[in-house]
Amino acid sequence: MTEQEMRRGRKARFEGLAQVVAEPLHRYLLRRTSPDLVDDVLSDTMLVLWRRLDDVPGLGTAPALDPDAVLPWCYGVARGCLANAHRADGRRLRLLERLIRTQQHPPATAADHSDLHAALDRLGELDREVVRLWAWEELAPRQIAEATGLTPNAVSLRLHRVKKKLATQLGPARQNADRAGHKPDEGRSSQ
Repeated sequence: MTEQEMRRGRKARFEGLAQVVAEPLHRYLLRRTSPDLVDDVLSDTMLVLWRRLDDVPGLGTAPALDPDAVLPWCYGVARGCLANAHRADGRRLRLLERLIRTQQHPPATAADHSDLHAALDRLGELDREVVRLWAWEELAPRQIAEATGLTPNAVSLRLHRVKKKLATQLGPARQNADRAGHKPDEGRSSQ
């Protein structure tokens, strides 16, 4: 069998599958989500079915397709695609809420952080990412390691080295300034 014949056979199998499952999957999704999301999730489901065509149980090379053999597995795929869509909607909603809260509470005075941004720009890309994950996203070295693919020990060492480098670059005036959220004598013994 030539490659072109194999492609035609695959296309014919998918078209037969789509003809059998598209309407039941559409109804399944309509009962589980909002109408404006149904077509997107159905499209995602059909894409997964195309990619995993060889994994569909009950889908042979025979022209007649038994819906009872293929539909349960296809429902499982649609269920997974629907869960992905709901998670994505949740992320979008949380982002929107965060943006709204940010807009409602604008900073009283806009601080000039150009020197900090310039110092960050002088760092390597990975060092910059480690610092941002630590400072802005408030991740622990263990979490930064997971996000970057480094070991927690490597992250700790890199973070220590980068903080010292930034302190040197930002100069003594910046080092002596009170750090936001920290008391001036925090971490020092009373003796």
